[in-house]
Amino acid sequence: MAAEENKAVDEALDKKKRIDELTEKLNEASKAYYTDGIEIMTNFEYDEMYDELLALEDETGYIRDDSPSVNVGYDTAAGLPKVTHEIKMLSLNKTKDREELKAWLGDQKGLLSWKLDGLTVGLTYENGRLVQGVTRGNGTEGELITANVLACGNVPKTISHKGKVMIRGEAVIRYSDFEKINEAIDDADAKYKNPRNLCSGSIRQLDPKVTAERKVRFYAFSLTLAEGLDLNSRAERMEWLKTQGFDAVDYVIVDRDSLSAAIDGYESAIKEFDIPSDGLVLTLDDGSYAASLGETAKFPRDSIAFKWRDQYADTILREIEWSPSRTGLLNPVAIFDPVELEGTTVSRASVHNINIMEDLELGIGDTVRVYKANMIIPQLSDNLTRSGSIEIPSECPVCGGKAVVRDDDGTKTLNCTNPDCIAKHVKKFSHFVSRDALNIEGLSEAGLLKLIGISAIRTFPDLFRLEDHRDEIVEMEGFGQKSFDNLVASAQRASHTTPARLLYGLGVPGIGVATSNLIAGACRNKWSEIESLDRESLTDIDGVGDVMAGDYVRFFEDEENRAVISELLGLLELDESYEAAGTELEGKVFVITGSLEHYKSRKELKADIEAEGGKVTGSVSAKTDYLITNDPGSGSSKNRTARELGVAVITEEDILGMLGKQITSR
Repeated sequence: MAAEENKAVDEALDKKKRIDELTEKLNEASKAYYTDGIEIMTNFEYDEMYDELLALEDETGYIRDDSPSVNVGYDTAAGLPKVTHEIKMLSLNKTKDREELKAWLGDQKGLLSWKLDGLTVGLTYENGRLVQGVTRGNGTEGELITANVLACGNVPKTISHKGKVMIRGEAVIRYSDFEKINEAIDDADAKYKNPRNLCSGSIRQLDPKVTAERKVRFYAFSLTLAEGLDLNSRAERMEWLKTQGFDAVDYVIVDRDSLSAAIDGYESAIKEFDIPSDGLVLTLDDGSYAASLGETAKFPRDSIAFKWRDQYADTILREIEWSPSRTGLLNPVAIFDPVELEGTTVSRASVHNINIMEDLELGIGDTVRVYKANMIIPQLSDNLTRSGSIEIPSECPVCGGKAVVRDDDGTKTLNCTNPDCIAKHVKKFSHFVSRDALNIEGLSEAGLLKLIGISAIRTFPDLFRLEDHRDEIVEMEGFGQKSFDNLVASAQRASHTTPARLLYGLGVPGIGVATSNLIAGACRNKWSEIESLDRESLTDIDGVGDVMAGDYVRFFEDEENRAVISELLGLLELDESYEAAGTELEGKVFVITGSLEHYKSRKELKADIEAEGGKVTGSVSAKTDYLITNDPGSGSSKNRTARELGVAVITEEDILGMLGKQITSR
């Protein structure tokens, strides 16, 4: 009996351990996908793990607070103001089974519509004007993106109805627009991977111009609040949205008997559908009945998602191609015998990283199972042979230099260690001349390779001295006098640039477009401050973590990098002008310490100070103008340092006065 009890205890512990493992893996994959725009596991693997987690949680009753089964979406990104949703923006429960969908609908009527694959956004109108746009975020809190929403070409700035209106919909980039954006990018590795990730990054920008340039569009899928209107039917609400000028998601009204035929119609239509979709949504039409059902911690009970059953094909793996990037990362790509999937021919699929290769035990000649995730992205779902015979190359396939496997928080990748790898140079230059960096038009990857081949460019500054190699370049295949003149003119235009563009173009590890703008803004666009930031100052900037800060400091301390930057600064004309959001505290440096009485958090106070042009750092130094504390007589280290340096010590009420805010207790 004791042995059986011990066995039961061991099994329970094993299940708990597996729940912990699944929760952490799924959360890591969600963060990578939603926040960083990268994929560390296939959709197939994610769904398989998620279903296993649900089963174990249901069996054991053990559910972690951070479980993806009870949490929605993603953490809000740094750099954008945060907003608490007036009405929670929950995700949907899902099924791939038609009979389950019919059972869910029962004897009710429902609206069947596209489940668009973009970024869920909520809009609020008051007195007929758009007053707020916000992302779903984690379902409770999202990012304020009103200016970006206004930049969407099809969002009405005003509507005729004057009562308060709350609308939800999906921000998307259509395939046709996505293809045009990618066609303008010469470097294959710089091309965007899919419309969904591009849309998410485009609408969560600090600069609304990016949203407009990338043709982000909004499609309404629900009316969640409409003061002064009595519309019980969901179909009536959708039609009302159209009268107010909104593009609404296409839908059909279904009952249990007509549901399957309606799904067939959507499955046929998706092959020609221009908007990314990863399934369908079924919503109850009767609003009163739907409201009576309530919601779970994560899902509303009035709607459910229907995910496409993926079409699979078996084929033979012929090669693993190692695609190089400018950082030296060699990305595995599976090359297999062509197969037909969802009406198109597929012969290659990204494997993402070595972990996935090992999990699938890939080998040349193996029979692999291929599918299109959500009918869009080719993926490997399984390896039926599992020979595991693929050897990770020890040499870079591009330059022959040493290639090593690195483990970054459990994700294994192959990297070329040769700093002179031609691929690294090409990717580095391609990044530097790209649209979001210096924007030198007319330089494809092939063109850069030719210029490197004749030693016309060895470092970034050489791109602005191409006149020195006029005769050689004009004689090269693919160039000529006119092409050369256009290239020189483009470089001349690009030499008039901004600190944020230059910072992004340099290729500092981990520093993307959004982070470059954040850092430049924090430094008031002064390049001398940007390049001299220390680790502590960097981590004071929202969105910059300790690892990123360390890489940043090392980059600017490197003598070779400093020499290149110094040379560049002699050739570029940087626009260092800066307009602060406010002027009251312009240029003043603050440090906050101790507990607060009138603000909920230091982050909230920091946001108010920065809105008036001030800067908040983490430690007191000679550059600090004010230390904010509600205990000025404290013997804390920050108080002592402030007194020693002659820094003004003020209270929370003092800063409220400087901000022109009324003093209230929370």
